[in-house]
Amino acid sequence: MLQQAGHEVVTEPDGESGLARVKSSPRGTFDVVISDLRMPGMDGMQLLRALVEEDPGLPVIILTAYGSVDTAVEAVKAGAFDFLEKPFDRAQIDKILGKAISTRRLSGPRTEPVVEVGASAPASIDDGMVGRSESMTSVKEMIRTVAASPSTVLITGESGTGKELVARALHLGSERRAMPFIRVNCAAIPSTLVESELFGHERGAFTGAVSARQGRFELADGGTLFLDEVSEIPLEIQVKLLRAIQESEFERVGGVKTLRVDVRLIAATNRNLEEEIKEKRFREDLYYRLNVVPIHLPPLRERPEDVEPLLEHFLRRSNDRLGKDVKGFDADALEALRGYNWQGNIRELENLVERMVLFASADLIGVGELPDSFTNVDGEHDDDELDEDEGGLPRAIRLPLDSLGLDLKEAVKAGSRRIEEALIREALAQTDANVTRSARKLGISRRSLQSKMKELGLREEIQKTGNVSSPSPEDHS
Repeated sequence: MLQQAGHEVVTEPDGESGLARVKSSPRGTFDVVISDLRMPGMDGMQLLRALVEEDPGLPVIILTAYGSVDTAVEAVKAGAFDFLEKPFDRAQIDKILGKAISTRRLSGPRTEPVVEVGASAPASIDDGMVGRSESMTSVKEMIRTVAASPSTVLITGESGTGKELVARALHLGSERRAMPFIRVNCAAIPSTLVESELFGHERGAFTGAVSARQGRFELADGGTLFLDEVSEIPLEIQVKLLRAIQESEFERVGGVKTLRVDVRLIAATNRNLEEEIKEKRFREDLYYRLNVVPIHLPPLRERPEDVEPLLEHFLRRSNDRLGKDVKGFDADALEALRGYNWQGNIRELENLVERMVLFASADLIGVGELPDSFTNVDGEHDDDELDEDEGGLPRAIRLPLDSLGLDLKEAVKAGSRRIEEALIREALAQTDANVTRSARKLGISRRSLQSKMKELGLREEIQKTGNVSSPSPEDHS
């Protein structure tokens, strides 16, 4: 839920690990901590008290399914920012989280650079840049060519294609690699706080500004500033951003002193900025200033040859993270994964692999363990599988079983159970009783085929013989 809202989320499995992560990170790395109340080992109240001692300005939100007035009062007295009882809805968590983040960002200066390095941060220019397709090879070559230059880079591509990895690779390939890499998710910052977030503010600049605070440009001095989802910056702030890029100087909110910085700027967006310019939502002069070196990341569905190496990469990572030893995916599962549309791109693939590894009970993950969407459980097909000159039916129905002269849907319409059984038998015989491939040939879902096989007693036949017999000539008639 939080990731969908544009927040960058770091998770830990228990209170001890969460406290260790906060202690080992530079002060100001995290805007808010959300913790369960009841946990094994260190519970939420113990974690809360430890965090208050470690970082008094860090808001802590406590979640519990065992809420009571007494517990809520105790949590607030101990320093909790707020208390939320399960089940909660999105509006509740958004409201509380927004207040917590605003409070954190207005609470005072950060004394240490905020180097926002998450679990996905690469260790070298190539680490994490997985892919053997021609388009990804070109992207890697572009990174190697551009990394050492001071030029501004604009990274474009759909959400989840890996724009932040490219930005980090550019930073690591530059002479600035030992200096801060500061990431700003422009979509996650309230419009009223964008100027302060980028350029900082002086004490008393506005209500709540109890002390002066450095902005992200100052924190990135000598290093790289990555503006993710730059299209979300309000128009009135875009003018000031343009000046900061052109002149490398700016003033804090409420300040008169001009500050100069040495920052390499990288921006990213999943929007078409030229269209945004036409709609008067993005400044044309800022676009040209950002688009000095464009790097476009194609969606994963346009480079299916990268799916398998990405699966292997995230499988290794998930095994390490979860303490598992899953060997991989079986042939049918790989076939389904290669043919999937991947609307969420690499992020969707990464999350799927972690979920599959977490719940895997065998060395290989089978197609039956994949979500329904990977096997067309509802009998639905992608538009590119439809053929209008065949009445809008999936081509998969008509192509394989030509010898019968009918497809499954026509057979069912005619009410011929014998022809239906003959079609299913032939499909299973052709695929050595592989249910997934047979369902694909028949143009129905895997679940539907399993149900029909059960009705026809074909499961028992396969268990006894290893396959089913092909339909006889009488069945054809």
